[in-house]
Amino acid sequence: MHKDKNKKMFNSVIYYLIYYTKINIILVDMKIEQTIWTDKQGWYPKTPGNLVDSPQLVLVFGSSSNISNNNHLNIIKKAYPDSQILGCSTAGEIIEDRVIDDSLTTTAIHFENTDVESVRIKIKDAGESYKAGKYLSKSLNKKGLVHIFVVSEGININGSELVRGLTDSLPEHITVTGGLSGDGENFKKTCILWNNVVEENSIAAIGLYSTRLRVGYASMGGWDPFGPERLITRSKENVLYELDNKSALQLYKKYLGEHAKGLPATGLLFPLSIRETEDEKGVVRTILSVDEKNQSMTFAGDVPEGSYARLMKANFNRLIDGASGAAKTSYESIGSEPPDLAILISCVGRKMVLKQRIDEEVEAVRDILGNEAVFTGFYSYGEISPFTLDAKCELHNQTMTITTLSEKI
Repeated sequence: MHKDKNKKMFNSVIYYLIYYTKINIILVDMKIEQTIWTDKQGWYPKTPGNLVDSPQLVLVFGSSSNISNNNHLNIIKKAYPDSQILGCSTAGEIIEDRVIDDSLTTTAIHFENTDVESVRIKIKDAGESYKAGKYLSKSLNKKGLVHIFVVSEGININGSELVRGLTDSLPEHITVTGGLSGDGENFKKTCILWNNVVEENSIAAIGLYSTRLRVGYASMGGWDPFGPERLITRSKENVLYELDNKSALQLYKKYLGEHAKGLPATGLLFPLSIRETEDEKGVVRTILSVDEKNQSMTFAGDVPEGSYARLMKANFNRLIDGASGAAKTSYESIGSEPPDLAILISCVGRKMVLKQRIDEEVEAVRDILGNEAVFTGFYSYGEISPFTLDAKCELHNQTMTITTLSEKI
């Protein structure tokens, strides 16, 4: 028994001394080390680099200042010299059952039966989103590829076009998830970390290659519609000009009332639900910027002319239920067994609504996935995933999106 317990501890997360109550748990091949840096505590529980087996992949999430800090990055690179390193700036970091701000988190992953490749591209503006997605998809070797995880520039991007470019020529069995980077509630600049490079206006992706890796995913919201549904009468890609032949910005400000002064950040509290047909499930879109001169609003994804738009507002309980629902779907899609790793990407708008109770949506996911799964992730400006298994991949806003990975037999 003592030997088995030590083996389980070796395979578990080096992150406090957590979850050692179940001795009869299925031992995993995937080995994971997590560390956190904060201004108050520095690196804890230890500096990175204590994993016995060399990790193929290191995920790094943090505030804009921390992920751009050369001292932090040098420590990470020295700890994992042979690893693919992928990360982004955030609007909050998720690690285990907590949501923290102004930190830097690392999750180093050693796969026993999975290979990793990575690729990145720099873009000039949102007009290159589709081409960038196409390039990333084309650049990854398709032989043995089972999943692509992508992190993207969060402001100067059309997430819908990026996803379309990524998925247009992919075989159906290759899935895609990921998210748009964040900058707290500032909406000024976001950045991507790819190996030795930290830069704005960049998109990076990793390809996972395996015959044993099981990938689960789901994306769910929890917002309630209000007000009348309106026709989008003038728009161009992700820029909205008119609803029902009236200024969309003025209508939006009318509904926001005193919240209009805080745009674009306060727009996260009142996203739009967009649907193109009556029987279609609407996708949620949030504002990235407003243009007073042109009376327009730029969204994270497409708002097509001829579609119908309706304002949404928060429902606290339904937001938590949405997180729980995403966890259930991602859990079921890998055979209803606890995953080795869960990457949680939730929208900054949810964080603004839930405030001090934000940990509750992460705890709701933990209740479903169990204590064995390692959690990492971040709060984003957009989430990339199919809604459910076999649905098409889309850009979402205001959702909790979960990607689960397992190498268990």
